[in-house]
Amino acid sequence: MPGLQEIIHKFDVGEGTRIIKGFAAAMLVLAMVVVYDLREYKNFATSEAMDVAQVARHLAEGKGFTTDCIRPFSLFLVQKHRVDSDPLIRENHPDLANAPLYPLLLAGYMKVAPFNYTIARGAWRFQPEVLIALFNQFWFFLAIGLVFRLAKRLFDAQVAWFSAAMMFFSDLFWRFSVSGLSTMVLLVIFLAVVWCLVRLEQAMRAELAPAAPAQAETEPSNNGPAAALPEPPRSALWFLVWSALAGILVGLGGLTRYSFAFLIVPVAVYIGFFCGRHKITAVTAVLAAFLCVMTPWLVRNFQVSGTFFGTAQYAICQDTPKLPGTVLERSLHPDFQRQQYVEVDDYLRKLMINASQIVQQELPRLGGNWLSAFFLVGLLMSFRNPTLSRLRFFLIAGLALMLVVQGLGRTRLTAESPDINSENLLVLFAPLILIYGAGLVINLVDQMESPIIPVRNLIMAAIGLVACLPIIFTLLPPRSYPVIYPPYYPPLIQQLGGHFKPNELIMSDMPWAMAWYGNRKSVWLTLDYKDDFFAINDKLKPINGLYVTQLTMDQPFLSKLVKGDDRMWGRFVLECLLTSKIPTGFPLKSALSDVLPDQVFLADWERWRIPGKTGTKTE
Repeated sequence: MPGLQEIIHKFDVGEGTRIIKGFAAAMLVLAMVVVYDLREYKNFATSEAMDVAQVARHLAEGKGFTTDCIRPFSLFLVQKHRVDSDPLIRENHPDLANAPLYPLLLAGYMKVAPFNYTIARGAWRFQPEVLIALFNQFWFFLAIGLVFRLAKRLFDAQVAWFSAAMMFFSDLFWRFSVSGLSTMVLLVIFLAVVWCLVRLEQAMRAELAPAAPAQAETEPSNNGPAAALPEPPRSALWFLVWSALAGILVGLGGLTRYSFAFLIVPVAVYIGFFCGRHKITAVTAVLAAFLCVMTPWLVRNFQVSGTFFGTAQYAICQDTPKLPGTVLERSLHPDFQRQQYVEVDDYLRKLMINASQIVQQELPRLGGNWLSAFFLVGLLMSFRNPTLSRLRFFLIAGLALMLVVQGLGRTRLTAESPDINSENLLVLFAPLILIYGAGLVINLVDQMESPIIPVRNLIMAAIGLVACLPIIFTLLPPRSYPVIYPPYYPPLIQQLGGHFKPNELIMSDMPWAMAWYGNRKSVWLTLDYKDDFFAINDKLKPINGLYVTQLTMDQPFLSKLVKGDDRMWGRFVLECLLTSKIPTGFPLKSALSDVLPDQVFLADWERWRIPGKTGTKTE
């Protein structure tokens, strides 16, 4: 049994110091999670977060990849493809909007975690969303660990610690972690892909390089390890396995977010350039593995809708002059041959406008702090470690490709939440940018004339403090209001949904919220309340309720509600509010007065006539 002096020695200079540092780091992480989640928690602010969550709940309940958030365009695709022309709205409608991996992970989490979907009246927190935030924060910390390992392999321990710290204290990543989006999972997948590329490149250099002399420089520096190579010679099978692993990871990323699949192009090119005599085998392996992962889901989509990517396949058409905003997703009978035909000039115009906004607004703020500026400066810097230079080319090529993909694929989701959305693809590259920026910062500090180590440490601490200012100001008073209202107030939405049976149908301008909070089947507001509304109500499934919120009513009066795409529903709502009458011929006659004038809630009969509830019926 070790003596007291030996134990003290271990905790002073031995392995005990690692235990103390690890415990301190764990306490810091726990404290940050508690403080951030208590002060900055908000209910889901994006439609896609609610949409994915309700699909995951369906999976957890054994209903498969189905959805309660029904897009009229999805009905069109299913009805057009099926022989019997049944859009499957009377039963569980297949989900055609979301990639499957993230809902599948959430569904498994919902199976084991104590999810409670009941919302207490006046509650500010929805327990399932808190649990989903903790789930995503687990992936966030896993991504930080990968950043540390990657930075240590490319640079040294000092750069690794600084990069990990800057990512941990990045307000942008914390906001994504509580958003309910798949970004944290996708970030881990992307970093794992980069790890595979680094291993492949270094192994190929080890195979090509002559044996290193005994006096070769092996000490790392913040300019990257010098001449010595960390990888021993590898077999052809090793290259095959690691290339296939990279392809599998890109495929999993594509099944998390379809646009991520485009990354297979720079990955395959990188492997082809830097895998030497193994390049043919390696490129074949990465492409074959990628296709094996993606193909089953693409086949499922095609069998259901006749498209490989469902409604997401038409993102490139959305937000163009002929299909602005939500027009396509709310179209029950789109006509691509006539007035809604999108021409090449429309795509180019969309790309140029969106790319200009991305370059001017998003690129300078990439990573959540100003360390990205050091990355731009570092583009002109030569590294002694060839891996850093080669990986930099992959990073630039990936950014350029994703700039085009993001620009063409941008839809109303970006307008809904400009920074925190699933269409933000460039944020995936932010950890690599932080690594390169941290490497340049530490290299510049090391070149300072002052030989006093405490002075250098003080300078690094000051740089880190300035870089962390965004999250510092976020955590300072005043405290954020946890409810995103208008239009989302979970207790009210669940209360309104509770007036209907699970098999009944509601039409709303935020069907994702009614599907997630209200747990009721909800179809998106059609483009008009006459032809399309009755096409669903009379021919497909009766619509028992109508819920119109500030998403429609708070739009500009003249350009949107009178002359814009929502002019039909705008006039409908104005007539209800100004005359207290439902338009003639509309089947839903009972109006709930409690939500007026902020919202309009109609039903086929006075379902809310229970003690403590009142409603008025207008004719």
